Order: sequence, then structure tokens, then C-alpha cells
Amino acid sequence: MASASALPPHGEGIAGDPEIQRALESAWPADLAPEDARHLLRAGRDLLRADATGLGRAKWPAYFGDPNHAVAPAFTSARFRIQAVIARRDGAADRAVVHLVWAGEDRGGTYTDARITDLHFTHTTSTKGASAWTPQPQA
Repeated sequence: MASASALPPHGEGIAGDPEIQRALESAWPADLAPEDARHLLRAGRDLLRADATGLGRAKWPAYFGDPNHAVAPAFTSARFRIQAVIARRDGAADRAVVHLVWAGEDRGGTYTDARITDLHFTHTTSTKGASAWTPQPQA
């Protein structure tokens, strides 16, 4: 794993994001097919944004549940950004984890970067032959 000294200091802003991305990629070599990785990266970004800011939760009804019982988002969408993201296998060919490092301002006005979230997905194939990566609810 990359040493802590290789990472930019907290508060570096957007300028430090490429170094965080390089550290993630170096620490966990790629092990997914490129198409699967692209899909998981997009899904992971969208799911984290929906979870943190509330924007796009309707796309994930099985994950977030009944939209009439939604919890208010904890972070503002204006000051939310994903600093780095990778997708890797999670122990089996049909499981993956998306590691995200992100920054955001909570509803109280506190801005913090280098937040870490892991989102887990399983690969399924429908009876019609279509395949999909499905997010697994957090335990």
C-alpha cells in the first residue's frame, strides 16, 4: 500500500486528487475486465453521490428503499466531489468493491476531504442474458 507521505496533505483541494488516484491504483492493481471496471466506476460514483447528496436516489430504489421514507441527505451537492475511485474484485469473480475517496461539506457547513467509502456490488445475469452489477446494501 502507498505510504501516507506519498499522499497530498488534507485541504490540498483538486490539485491533490491525481496523486490520490495514483496511490489507489498503485496499492490495488487492476483485476477486472475493462468494461466491468468502467461500469462499476460509473455506478459507484453515481451511488455515492445519491447517498451523500440525495441527488439521483430514484435510480437506486432497491438500495435506498421507499422514496417516501427517505432520510435527508447529509452533504450539499455544491461542495461534493469524488477525489479518486477504483473498482476491484471482492474475493470472487461475481463480487466487486468500488473504493472511493471523496470530499464534501455537510449540512452544518463543515468541509472535509479524504473521506473513504467502499461500495460492494454483485454480478448477476438475467434470464434474458443481460448482465448487471447490483449494489449491495450496507450491513
